[in-house]
Amino acid sequence: MLESGYYKSKIEAGVDEAGRGCYAGPVFAAAVILPGDFFHPLLNDSKQVSVKNRELLRQVIERESLAFAVARVDNQEIDRINILQASFKAMHLSLDQLSIKPEHLLVDGNRFKTYRNISHHCIVKGDGIYASIAAASILAKTHRDEFMLKLHKEFDYYGWDTNKGYGTATHRKAIALRGLSKYHRKSFHILPAGAPLFND
Repeated sequence: MLESGYYKSKIEAGVDEAGRGCYAGPVFAAAVILPGDFFHPLLNDSKQVSVKNRELLRQVIERESLAFAVARVDNQEIDRINILQASFKAMHLSLDQLSIKPEHLLVDGNRFKTYRNISHHCIVKGDGIYASIAAASILAKTHRDEFMLKLHKEFDYYGWDTNKGYGTATHRKAIALRGLSKYHRKSFHILPAGAPLFND
């Protein structure tokens, strides 16, 4: 069972990102403030939850959370500032949008850039420990997957409808044959030698 929070007496927001390791598309982040008594038996790290249950949980979280927000940083910004800084920026942008100001942040992972002097804890694999981080992971993942399905309609040969921008064999083969799209992260140096440079 996931823990409800670190400080029981503070308003806490869980924060997580999705898409950090992808070859293409934005990195997404979500921030979620849950009621202290929130519980759902399916809630867990998004990677441990089926697609169907993630969508179900998204509806529950967006309906029952005290506040939530989702933000993204696109591939051009990722190339400009690097993926780690882009992940922090997406998290900060999601926090900017919360309708309730948190007093403490629970952040998935081992690093974070302090946000507005609000205290925070970084928790490795925190999305499998704290409910609010798990909820944030669900929102970041489902919103990003939805966005990648839209990009897939523009460049269907990369297989983004199934790989969501991750470096699967299908995706890598398409890059080798077609080159990079305008949504690929050029700073990831994923273009193999001899492949076309760019595909609009």
